[in-house]
Amino acid sequence: MSDHHHDHEELSEEVQGELERLAECLGQLHDPATGLPLDELDAEIEVGFDGDAVLVGLTLGYPCASLEEHWHERVRESCAPLLKGGALGGSQLQFELFGEIPATPAPDVPEPLQKVKNIVAVASGKGGVGKSTTAVNLALALAAEGASVGLLDADIYGPSLPTMLGTEGVRPEVREQKFFLPVPAQGLETMSLGYLMTEDTPAVWRGPMASGALNQILTQTLWGELDYLIVDMPPGTGDIQLTLAQKAALAGAVIVTTPQDLALKDAIKGVEMFRKVSVPVLGIVENMALHTCSRCGHSEPIFGSGGGERIAAGYHTRLLGQLPLAMSIREGTDGGSPTVAAEPEGEIAGHYREIARRAAAQIWLNAGEEGMPEIEVS
Repeated sequence: MSDHHHDHEELSEEVQGELERLAECLGQLHDPATGLPLDELDAEIEVGFDGDAVLVGLTLGYPCASLEEHWHERVRESCAPLLKGGALGGSQLQFELFGEIPATPAPDVPEPLQKVKNIVAVASGKGGVGKSTTAVNLALALAAEGASVGLLDADIYGPSLPTMLGTEGVRPEVREQKFFLPVPAQGLETMSLGYLMTEDTPAVWRGPMASGALNQILTQTLWGELDYLIVDMPPGTGDIQLTLAQKAALAGAVIVTTPQDLALKDAIKGVEMFRKVSVPVLGIVENMALHTCSRCGHSEPIFGSGGGERIAAGYHTRLLGQLPLAMSIREGTDGGSPTVAAEPEGEIAGHYREIARRAAAQIWLNAGEEGMPEIEVS
């Protein structure tokens, strides 16, 4: 131990200088989820030296577990010239990647939501665009990237979460006669009106009753320590959606659309609704963007293309990703094992994970007004 300590005291000026050059090099690397160099992000870069190894730690503000290898490779390339000769010559590189999720500040949060760092709404201007499927896979993807995640099914007209996660017929535990405990499913904490409805509950609720039920489930579910709570919103842009957006102190919204013109018009309404209540739109997910023929492998945009990009450009938001029109996506969610859970290493899960990282990175950008990165040299 003492030797190690001794090294630290006597980092020569030469070594110190090289480490600083190294940190500067690293600061110029671009972060894939935001497209910005680390220098411009509030990323934390730590560099150190322990005699025979150069230690590099990088902390990003979104869950990014699957990118460790990718970053290790890039850091190695960027360090290579400095590790060849000079004061650090011949050193090994030890690299670690961390995701530290900031919380969106929210005044007067109801007690059961106090341990939740960020609430994200998944919304669509109309039904039938795959919003619930996106919400479930987005939640699973954030969890796969290392975050703790809850999923609230706020779709009062057709709560589909129990079907998608294979939790039909489950009843949540009640605590102190007034709080629900979330139901654990596939690594997520979940709550759905579907858990509370019985066979004889009418599916068509009157407006005020519906928003009442929603408010209850929102404020009376005892969520644990969550980085993200994904809320699958009812489709549309009416009162319920506005109430929800105002009550829940949202960190942001993800809008789901399909490439048809009509769905895009509805997506624009969604963007405008969240703007009205000052909720940042994290971006747009374009569902059913490409169809690949299962016989010949040819891909084409059967519903048209470029719509999501046009909205993103026109409304200063971004296209988080495009998903293919694939039978496996529907079959997985209908059968209680959504794509990200069923084929975590598959191509489609890869799309969802990228969408998850981009949306989360957007929350991180919104959380810190861009400051200089913290660079520690030890």
